[in-house]
Amino acid sequence: MAKGRKLRLGMAGGGEGAFIGAIHRAAAALDGDWQLAAGAFSSDAARNARSGEALGLDAARVYPTFDAMLAAERALPADARIDAVAIVTPNHLHMPMSVAALGAGFHVMCEKPMALDLAEAEAIAAAAAASGRQFALAFTYSGYPLVEEARARVARGDFGAIRLVQVEYSQGWLSRPIDRDGNRQAEWRTDPARAGLGGCLGDIGTHAFHLAEHVSGLRVESLCADLTTHVAGRQLDDDVSMLLRFAGGARGVLKATQVAAGDENGLKLRVHGESGGLEWSQMEPNTLALRWLDRPAELVRAAGPGLADTTAHRLRTPSGHPEGYIEAFANLYRAFAARIRAGEGTPEPALGAADWTPGVADGLRTMHFVERTIASAASESKWTAV
Repeated sequence: MAKGRKLRLGMAGGGEGAFIGAIHRAAAALDGDWQLAAGAFSSDAARNARSGEALGLDAARVYPTFDAMLAAERALPADARIDAVAIVTPNHLHMPMSVAALGAGFHVMCEKPMALDLAEAEAIAAAAAASGRQFALAFTYSGYPLVEEARARVARGDFGAIRLVQVEYSQGWLSRPIDRDGNRQAEWRTDPARAGLGGCLGDIGTHAFHLAEHVSGLRVESLCADLTTHVAGRQLDDDVSMLLRFAGGARGVLKATQVAAGDENGLKLRVHGESGGLEWSQMEPNTLALRWLDRPAELVRAAGPGLADTTAHRLRTPSGHPEGYIEAFANLYRAFAARIRAGEGTPEPALGAADWTPGVADGLRTMHFVERTIASAASESKWTAV
């Protein structure tokens, strides 16, 4: 790989009218590591062509299908073909596309959840191991600088042994049956064939679960869950509530809902130990609140004093200049690029490392969580092992 060159990215999905594809493209471009070079943006030929043209791509590299993109790009010289693919499709395509891309020799950045179910996630894990290529998963919130600061402070023992973990992800956009009124974003997320086993659970419950384990450094050992569908006729859950038991004795609560009418994107985390605790909110991401038993509360600010080195690496602007969702996503793409450039045989990055991103282990863990939550909600038993 030529030193310092931009990595070439191909995209599956994310064409005209899509939401998350544009986010991926903006994030990948932010630090100059990536260049969009090819894509199969839509199964609709006209929409696919318009998408490629709007993005300034050579029409010859706007492919009618994902398989066609893999075959044509693999046939190009090494100094011209794409290095990686971003899979930004509905969930039912994550496994076949990831397995095919890894098998063709391309690195993969995949949207979450990893797959439709745990068996599909395990197939991706096997393909990644066999290929030697990198697989990253877009659990975006782990890319926020102050999420890293929270994780680092818990890990170094600032709060003592952790006792309580409370995580909430509250949205209201599915409070009405817009999934039956032609809303494309809602339509596939409530369709079991395309979304998988969980609705709200898979879409945002996995984010909440991942954030809770990532920051606390603890693993959930068992849970007691309730899944509800409030909107009549909807096929998947739109509301999730559960109690959590963590290894080491900590207790937790997870609430995820998409029918809290009026709520926007309310992801919040609280972690408490023996001597104090922290609170972080995605809608105010540049502030981390610390509260103590024996001294005044503190507000830690992005790019302010006293931050861990691993946090500082994830910041781009001086204090008082807001950094948000795109920048958090860009941190994942920057780390993904660094790991690709390091080459095969590079040790698995530690949490907090400059080249760490959520990956195979995170994907397997969250898919296991989805399956055990569904089992718990269907069971008459109080607790279900994770």
